[in-house]
This record gives sequence, C-alpha cells and structure tokens, in this order.
Amino acid sequence: MGINSESEIAANLQIGPTTEGMVRLYITAEGVDLPFDFDPDEADEIAEEIRAAAARARAVK
Repeated sequence: MGINSESEIAANLQIGPTTEGMVRLYITAEGVDLPFDFDPDEADEIAEEIRAAAARARAVK
C-alpha cells in the first residue's frame, strides 16, 4: 500500500503531549494500537510537512 492507495481500514488518531515531554501520535484501529513518540523539534518538523502536503493537495483541486 502506498500514499495514493485507498483503503477501507478505519483508524482513530489522537495527538498530545506525554508526561515525559514528548509528543505522541496514537493510532488505533481494529486490533492495532500504535504509539509514536517524537521530541518537540521532530513534532514541529512533522507539522511543517503536514502543512506543506495540505498546500500541495489544495493545488491539485
């Protein structure tokens, strides 16, 4: 499965700080619990990538 592949899988995403000062992306789906922890600088980089991808997606429409 790639970035352009559609899927019928439904998942939930939670984002928040941990008590250890990390930023956690927590993804849950049927039978799957995936915590991804990032330091704040990495989280900022990810946020920039998401903003850039959103801008490119708007340009497609």
